[in-house]
Amino acid sequence: MPSVGASLFWIVVCAVVAPLLAGLVPRKLVPEVVLLLLAGIIIGPHVLDIAVEGSEITLLSDLGLGLLFLLAGYEIDTAEITGRGGRRALATWLASLALAFGFVWLLTVAGIANAGTAVAIALTSTALGTLLPILRDAGALDSRLGRTILNHGAFGELGPVVAIAVLLSSRGSLASIAVLGLFVVAAVLVAFIPERLRREGSRIAAIIRAGSETSSQTTVRLTVLLLVALSALAASFGLDAILGAFAAGFILRRATPEGHEMLETKINGLAFGFLIPIFFVTSGMAIDIEAVASDPGVLVSFVLLILLVRSGPVFISARFDRGSNGTDPPFTVRERTQLALYAGTGLPVIVAVAGVAVDSGTMSTAHASALVAAGAITVLLFPLGASLIGSSGVRRLDLESDAEERHSANDENPRS
Repeated sequence: MPSVGASLFWIVVCAVVAPLLAGLVPRKLVPEVVLLLLAGIIIGPHVLDIAVEGSEITLLSDLGLGLLFLLAGYEIDTAEITGRGGRRALATWLASLALAFGFVWLLTVAGIANAGTAVAIALTSTALGTLLPILRDAGALDSRLGRTILNHGAFGELGPVVAIAVLLSSRGSLASIAVLGLFVVAAVLVAFIPERLRREGSRIAAIIRAGSETSSQTTVRLTVLLLVALSALAASFGLDAILGAFAAGFILRRATPEGHEMLETKINGLAFGFLIPIFFVTSGMAIDIEAVASDPGVLVSFVLLILLVRSGPVFISARFDRGSNGTDPPFTVRERTQLALYAGTGLPVIVAVAGVAVDSGTMSTAHASALVAAGAITVLLFPLGASLIGSSGVRRLDLESDAEERHSANDENPRS
């Protein structure tokens, strides 16, 4: 069996090679995340068996997952998700959940899938943390389309996490809701700590600011403390740690409402430079590719269900979206298709749900591998499809604009 050191070496090699290969693909059409997953499959125990996930690497992977959700929570604008667009996104996610339970019940009756509740929750997820770098690279975060994606992504991550806590807990739904409420109260209390530290004239605040640009790196250390503390708090309540990580992102945004470019750069370096790639590679290592290949119908069913359950309601909902002020023009069919594909992109929550279900014994390893593989396929194909649709739309508008300019020039300078 490979040692921890050898395993970590190969995982880090994959983390370095993946962005290099992604850069070789024209227009970066293949997301780096997909290459990390594929690399994990290759070096993992089901193919080359040169890397294993021991307790030490699992800890690094969990920190990567936590940072992924922290950054997702940090990007969420509270005013936006509580406004008109946020309420529509919440209603859309609830419709997705209802559809998911209906379709999964049919699959369970047909004997195609087990662990119906876990599968239903996984089908409604949106990988907001995975989409952020894609949207950021495309310069779409500040657009109306980008804000709508963030709204659907927020509930596509938060909704399934809450559903995991309530529906997959062994303590029962009512007791789980009570425990979840206690956690929310505790998280709100924690949120007041940064506000007190930021008071003008605070000696501690001055020390934090002074140390943020020195070897002390106080702001980064406080962010990591916030992540670990909230994750540990969630675990102590018997909740999934990613709920704590998401809450930590909300609190960090509340502490820096206008953003903090230097801190964001440092956190992104720690997260995407080291820990998050480890999470994706180890997620690939857990996929039993032979089990998936032995029953491809399950994999295809999961991908189609994600399209029906998650992308479908978002496509329909976008038809009635008039922006935050209610006066914007409706999204075009092209834009609605982009929204639907982005919203259907899911992986981190799928990995978390599959892990919880396997650990509880309600889901087989084969079905968990197929579910995670389906999530990987959505990460590969859905953003790619949305990008191609968007670029073709931009190309069409550019051609129309050029035609109009030529027509205008001809009108101004008619031939004699």
